[in-house]
Amino acid sequence: MTIGQKLHQTLNSIDSACIQLKTFSMDTQDQNAKQQFINYANQLESISQGLKGRINYAEQQEPQYKQYQTSGQQQMQQQFKK
Repeated sequence: MTIGQKLHQTLNSIDSACIQLKTFSMDTQDQNAKQQFINYANQLESISQGLKGRINYAEQQEPQYKQYQTSGQQQMQQQFKK
């Protein structure tokens, strides 16, 4: 597995965990837990943004690292941006 694949795999895992945390926040009635899940999701979004910057840099330096998201991943991400 190339470094580009590892970076994308890590990004996908972080984005997936972020979506799960947002789902947990919507599923709970406990306001403290809801806020905690939202805070964790926000932290992961910040990490995700930093990693995206690193991926963009790596792809500019080494175009063979460039990969494309599957439509399923894009749909999941769009669902929570609404």
